[in-house]
Amino acid sequence: QVQLVESGGGLVQAGGSLRLSCAASGRTFSSYAMSWFRQAPGKERELVAAISWNGGSTYYADSVKGRFTISRDNAKNTVYLQMNSLKPEDTAVYYCATSFPGNIVIPRAHEVNYWGQGTQVTVSS
Repeated sequence: QVQLVESGGGLVQAGGSLRLSCAASGRTFSSYAMSWFRQAPGKERELVAAISWNGGSTYYADSVKGRFTISRDNAKNTVYLQMNSLKPEDTAVYYCATSFPGNIVIPRAHEVNYWGQGTQVTVSS
C-alpha cells in the first residue's frame, strides 16, 4: 500500500511561484517513478510532470516546460513540483500519483494505481 499526501497549494498572482510537496508512505518509495497530474474544472486530468525512481529521467508537458521543475528526495520519501511564472491557465487541482507496483515513468491516468487527495492551485490574473 502507498499513501500520498500533497501540500503547498494556494492562491498566487500570475507570474508568481509555488512549490508543491508530496509525502509518500512506505519503505519502497525510492524504487518507483512518481508523477504530478492536474485537473481543471470541466477538463480531463492531465499529466504535468514525471520523474523516474532515481531522478535520472524527467518528463514535462509542453504547457509547463521551462516553468515547472519536478524533483525528489528519496531520503525524505518526498517528491516536489516547483512552479514558476504561473499563469491563470495553471489553475487546477494538482495530484501526486504513482503506477506502483508498476514502474511507468510517464503514465496515463488509467495506469495510475495510487493518487493523493489533491491540492488546489489558483492563479489570479
